[in-house]
Amino acid sequence: MESWKSHVRAELFHRDCRQRDPFSGLFDKVSRLEEMLTFHMKLRDTISKDNGSSRCPDEGGTLYLRVNELEFLNQQLKEKISDLTSNVYLKEAELQYCHSQVVRYRTEAVVLAQGASSLKAELDEYGYQLECQSKELTALRLEHSSLREELTAANLQNEQLLDRWLEEKKEEAERINKYNATQERWQRLAGRLRKRHRVRSRAACADDKPTDTKTQRPPS
Repeated sequence: MESWKSHVRAELFHRDCRQRDPFSGLFDKVSRLEEMLTFHMKLRDTISKDNGSSRCPDEGGTLYLRVNELEFLNQQLKEKISDLTSNVYLKEAELQYCHSQVVRYRTEAVVLAQGASSLKAELDEYGYQLECQSKELTALRLEHSSLREELTAANLQNEQLLDRWLEEKKEEAERINKYNATQERWQRLAGRLRKRHRVRSRAACADDKPTDTKTQRPPS
Protein backbone atom coordinates (compact mmCIF):
# COMPACT_ATOMS: atom_id res chain seq x y z
CA MET A 1 0.00 0.00 0.00
CA GLU A 2 2.84 2.39 0.83
CA SER A 3 4.53 1.72 -2.54
CA TRP A 4 1.22 2.52 -4.31
CA LYS A 5 0.97 5.84 -2.45
CA SER A 6 4.57 6.68 -3.32
CA HIS A 7 3.90 5.92 -7.00
CA VAL A 8 0.81 8.15 -7.05
CA ARG A 9 2.68 10.95 -5.25
CA ALA A 10 5.55 10.76 -7.77
CA GLU A 11 3.16 10.83 -10.73
CA LEU A 12 1.33 13.89 -9.34
CA PHE A 13 4.65 15.67 -8.78
CA HIS A 14 5.72 15.01 -12.39
CA ARG A 15 2.34 16.23 -13.65
CA ASP A 16 2.65 19.48 -11.68
CA CYS A 17 6.15 19.99 -13.03
CA ARG A 18 4.98 19.44 -16.59
CA GLN A 19 2.08 21.85 -16.16
CA ARG A 20 4.21 24.50 -14.44
CA ASP A 21 7.18 24.54 -16.85
CA PRO A 22 5.36 26.04 -19.91
CA PHE A 23 4.22 29.02 -17.79
CA SER A 24 7.58 29.72 -16.13
CA GLY A 25 8.48 32.18 -18.90
CA LEU A 26 5.17 33.98 -18.50
CA PHE A 27 5.72 34.27 -14.77
CA ASP A 28 9.11 35.89 -15.40
CA LYS A 29 7.62 38.32 -17.89
CA VAL A 30 4.80 39.24 -15.52
CA SER A 31 7.33 39.84 -12.76
CA ARG A 32 9.42 42.12 -15.01
CA LEU A 33 6.29 43.99 -16.13
CA GLU A 34 5.26 44.48 -12.51
CA GLU A 35 8.71 45.93 -11.76
CA MET A 36 8.47 48.26 -14.78
CA LEU A 37 4.93 49.29 -13.77
CA THR A 38 6.10 50.08 -10.25
CA PHE A 39 9.00 52.08 -11.67
CA HIS A 40 6.69 54.01 -14.06
CA MET A 41 4.27 54.80 -11.28
CA LYS A 42 7.08 56.14 -9.09
CA LEU A 43 8.43 58.11 -12.07
CA ARG A 44 4.98 59.57 -12.80
CA ASP A 45 4.64 60.63 -9.20
CA THR A 46 8.04 62.29 -9.37
CA ILE A 47 7.10 64.06 -12.62
CA SER A 48 3.77 65.25 -11.26
CA LYS A 49 5.51 66.67 -8.18
CA ASP A 50 8.12 68.48 -10.28
CA ASN A 51 5.62 69.92 -12.78
CA GLY A 52 5.02 73.01 -10.64
CA SER A 53 8.71 74.01 -10.40
CA SER A 54 10.29 72.76 -13.60
CA ARG A 55 8.81 71.62 -16.84
CA CYS A 56 10.06 68.68 -18.90
CA PRO A 57 11.30 69.48 -22.42
CA ASP A 58 8.37 67.64 -23.94
CA GLU A 59 4.87 68.33 -22.80
CA GLY A 60 3.83 64.74 -22.18
CA GLY A 61 7.08 63.82 -20.39
CA THR A 62 7.59 60.85 -22.71
CA LEU A 63 11.26 61.59 -23.35
CA TYR A 64 11.97 62.06 -19.65
CA LEU A 65 10.16 58.83 -18.91
CA ARG A 66 12.09 57.05 -21.60
CA VAL A 67 15.46 58.34 -20.33
CA ASN A 68 14.71 57.33 -16.77
CA GLU A 69 13.50 53.96 -17.98
CA LEU A 70 16.76 53.48 -19.87
CA GLU A 71 18.71 54.52 -16.79
CA PHE A 72 16.72 52.07 -14.72
CA LEU A 73 17.34 49.32 -17.25
CA ASN A 74 21.03 50.27 -17.36
CA GLN A 75 21.18 50.08 -13.58
CA GLN A 76 19.53 46.69 -13.67
CA LEU A 77 21.98 45.53 -16.33
CA LYS A 78 24.91 46.73 -14.22
CA GLU A 79 23.54 44.86 -11.22
CA LYS A 80 23.06 41.78 -13.35
CA ILE A 81 26.56 42.13 -14.76
CA SER A 82 27.94 42.52 -11.23
CA ASP A 83 25.97 39.50 -10.09
CA LEU A 84 27.11 37.54 -13.13
CA THR A 85 30.72 38.59 -12.54
CA SER A 86 30.46 37.49 -8.93
CA ASN A 87 28.91 34.25 -10.08
CA VAL A 88 31.67 33.84 -12.65
CA TYR A 89 34.34 34.34 -9.97
CA LEU A 90 32.47 31.97 -7.72
CA LYS A 91 32.09 29.40 -10.46
CA GLU A 92 35.75 29.82 -11.38
CA ALA A 93 36.75 29.23 -7.77
CA GLU A 94 34.43 26.23 -7.68
CA LEU A 95 35.91 25.06 -10.98
CA GLN A 96 39.45 25.38 -9.59
CA TYR A 97 38.38 23.54 -6.48
CA CYS A 98 36.75 20.86 -8.60
CA HIS A 99 39.89 20.72 -10.77
CA SER A 100 42.06 20.29 -7.67
CA GLN A 101 39.66 17.63 -6.43
CA VAL A 102 39.81 15.93 -9.83
CA VAL A 103 43.62 16.00 -9.71
CA ARG A 104 43.60 14.62 -6.17
CA TYR A 105 41.08 11.93 -7.06
CA ARG A 106 43.06 11.11 -10.20
CA THR A 107 46.23 10.76 -8.12
CA GLU A 108 44.36 8.61 -5.63
CA ALA A 109 42.94 6.59 -8.53
CA VAL A 110 46.44 6.06 -9.93
CA VAL A 111 47.72 5.01 -6.50
CA LEU A 112 44.73 2.71 -6.03
CA ALA A 113 45.23 1.29 -9.52
CA GLN A 114 48.87 0.59 -8.73
CA GLY A 115 47.85 -0.97 -5.42
CA ALA A 116 45.19 -3.02 -7.19
CA SER A 117 47.77 -4.13 -9.77
CA SER A 118 50.22 -5.17 -7.06
CA LEU A 119 47.43 -6.91 -5.15
CA LYS A 120 46.39 -8.70 -8.34
CA ALA A 121 49.99 -9.80 -8.89
CA GLU A 122 50.20 -11.02 -5.28
CA LEU A 123 46.83 -12.74 -5.68
CA ASP A 124 48.07 -14.47 -8.84
CA GLU A 125 51.25 -15.51 -6.99
CA TYR A 126 49.20 -16.82 -4.06
CA GLY A 127 46.93 -18.63 -6.51
CA TYR A 128 49.95 -20.25 -8.18
CA GLN A 129 51.39 -21.23 -4.78
CA LEU A 130 48.01 -22.59 -3.72
CA GLU A 131 47.80 -24.62 -6.93
CA CYS A 132 51.32 -25.98 -6.37
CA GLN A 133 50.52 -26.80 -2.74
CA SER A 134 47.29 -28.45 -3.83
CA LYS A 135 49.22 -30.63 -6.29
CA GLU A 136 51.80 -31.44 -3.61
CA LEU A 137 49.00 -32.27 -1.17
CA THR A 138 47.40 -34.58 -3.74
CA ALA A 139 50.76 -36.28 -4.35
CA LEU A 140 51.35 -36.59 -0.59
CA ARG A 141 47.89 -38.06 -0.13
CA LEU A 142 48.57 -40.63 -2.86
CA GLU A 143 51.95 -41.44 -1.29
CA HIS A 144 50.32 -41.65 2.14
CA SER A 145 47.69 -44.01 0.74
CA SER A 146 50.34 -46.21 -0.89
CA LEU A 147 52.43 -46.18 2.31
CA ARG A 148 49.33 -47.09 4.32
CA GLU A 149 48.70 -50.00 1.97
CA GLU A 150 52.35 -51.05 2.22
CA LEU A 151 52.16 -50.75 6.02
CA THR A 152 49.02 -52.88 6.07
CA ALA A 153 50.72 -55.47 3.88
CA ALA A 154 53.86 -55.33 6.05
CA ASN A 155 51.76 -55.76 9.22
CA LEU A 156 49.96 -58.72 7.65
CA GLN A 157 53.28 -60.22 6.56
CA ASN A 158 54.73 -59.55 10.01
CA GLU A 159 51.77 -61.29 11.63
CA GLN A 160 52.17 -64.23 9.26
CA LEU A 161 55.92 -64.41 9.99
CA LEU A 162 55.22 -64.14 13.72
CA ASP A 163 52.67 -66.95 13.53
CA ARG A 164 55.14 -69.05 11.53
CA TRP A 165 57.94 -68.29 13.99
CA LEU A 166 55.70 -69.20 16.92
CA GLU A 167 54.73 -72.41 15.16
CA GLU A 168 58.37 -73.22 14.48
CA LYS A 169 59.29 -72.42 18.09
CA LYS A 170 56.43 -74.60 19.25
CA GLU A 171 57.66 -77.46 17.06
CA GLU A 172 61.23 -76.86 18.21
CA ALA A 173 60.08 -76.87 21.85
CA GLU A 174 58.25 -80.12 21.22
CA ARG A 175 61.40 -81.61 19.64
CA ILE A 176 63.51 -80.40 22.57
CA ASN A 177 61.00 -81.84 25.01
CA LYS A 178 61.03 -85.14 23.14
CA TYR A 179 64.84 -85.08 23.06
CA ASN A 180 64.99 -84.28 26.78
CA ALA A 181 62.53 -87.06 27.51
CA THR A 182 64.62 -89.47 25.41
CA GLN A 183 67.79 -88.33 27.14
CA GLU A 184 66.14 -88.85 30.53
CA ARG A 185 65.03 -92.35 29.54
CA TRP A 186 68.54 -93.15 28.28
CA GLN A 187 70.05 -91.74 31.46
CA ARG A 188 67.70 -93.79 33.62
CA LEU A 189 68.46 -96.86 31.53
CA ALA A 190 72.21 -96.19 31.74
CA GLY A 191 71.89 -95.72 35.50
CA ARG A 192 70.10 -99.02 35.80
CA LEU A 193 72.68 -100.69 33.65
CA ARG A 194 75.51 -99.21 35.68
CA LYS A 195 73.79 -100.27 38.89
CA ARG A 196 73.38 -103.82 37.63
CA HIS A 197 76.95 -103.80 36.48
CA ARG A 198 78.15 -102.72 39.92
CA VAL A 199 75.99 -105.36 41.63
CA ARG A 200 77.34 -108.05 39.34
CA SER A 201 80.89 -106.84 39.84
CA ARG A 202 80.53 -106.98 43.63
CA ALA A 203 79.02 -110.44 43.45
CA ALA A 204 81.83 -111.66 41.30
CA CYS A 205 84.38 -110.19 43.64
CA ALA A 206 82.72 -111.92 46.60
CA ASP A 207 82.80 -115.29 44.84
CA ASP A 208 86.51 -114.99 43.96
CA LYS A 209 87.88 -114.17 47.48
CA PRO A 210 87.58 -117.70 49.28
CA THR A 211 89.31 -119.62 46.53
CA ASP A 212 92.15 -117.21 46.65
CA THR A 213 92.63 -117.74 50.41
CA LYS A 214 92.54 -121.51 50.07
CA THR A 215 95.20 -121.62 47.48
CA GLN A 216 97.46 -119.30 49.40
CA ARG A 217 97.25 -121.26 52.76
CA PRO A 218 100.62 -123.05 53.42
CA PRO A 219 100.75 -126.80 53.64
CA SER A 220 100.84 -128.45 57.07
